Amino acid sequence: MTYRPKRSPNSRTVVVRKLEYHLTSWGDPSGRSVLLLHGFMDTGSSFQFLADAMHRRWHLIAPDWRGFGKTEWCPYGYWFPDYLADLEALLDVLGLDESVDLVGHSMGANVASLYAGIRPERVRHLANLEGFGLPDSSPDDAPGRYRDWLERERTGGDFISYASLETLAERLQKKNPRLDNARALFLAGLWAKEEPDGRARLRADPAHRLPNPVLYRREEAQACWRAISARAMFVRGSESHFAPELPVPELGRSAGGYIERVVPDSGHMLHHDQPALLADCLEEFLSV
Repeated sequence: MTYRPKRSPNSRTVVVRKLEYHLTSWGDPSGRSVLLLHGFMDTGSSFQFLADAMHRRWHLIAPDWRGFGKTEWCPYGYWFPDYLADLEALLDVLGLDESVDLVGHSMGANVASLYAGIRPERVRHLANLEGFGLPDSSPDDAPGRYRDWLERERTGGDFISYASLETLAERLQKKNPRLDNARALFLAGLWAKEEPDGRARLRADPAHRLPNPVLYRREEAQACWRAISARAMFVRGSESHFAPELPVPELGRSAGGYIERVVPDSGHMLHHDQPALLADCLEEFLSV
């Protein structure tokens, strides 16, 4: 049996930079808005466990990034700065003109953290969940990276499909044994759609599989992080495979510095592993 949400999600579509963007939201729209930004290959709707664990009166809004979930695919590929532009346009579309609260996970946390330094006047609270950037790249990697991208761009490709949603759920549990059967099946139904033949195909543009030809420059990210003025919190999962690899970003002028938290018995997907503990952590942070 699949997981049954405690709080009913609302679903709608808005136009963001000429793409149909899918939004999942929970709570009273007159409440304080908090944007939940998902990571790579995830969807906004998978914050359901976290939304169910939140106790206070929030209006939680979780978009599916371009090319993920139910948001439209982009025919021109995916470039990281587009996520920044999408976030800014989304704030405008939602009428969030004053500073907002951003909670991002992994890729979404990287987007949120960069944006908080680029547009510090628009962000009040920044909660970064396991989004501490990438290891720095060497310029010597550029020729091979561009060559790999050109070759993969020409051949394209697709994500594998699964025999059923149940098969995908089993796969998710192998990758993350903290998921029980109900939550794994619930996530499978969010991350994939069932084809007429019963197979489950991921709700993501196969173009996301292409290597990024643009090298990651950590110093550029650090320059953005140093410009953050929002109150900031960085959260790790105690058992995350990212934990020993990347340091927490250093912030220059963040109001009151920043807070570091560790969620126990949790991996990288801490909003799936320990939603109640994470909810307590976020609500304490956002309430100040």
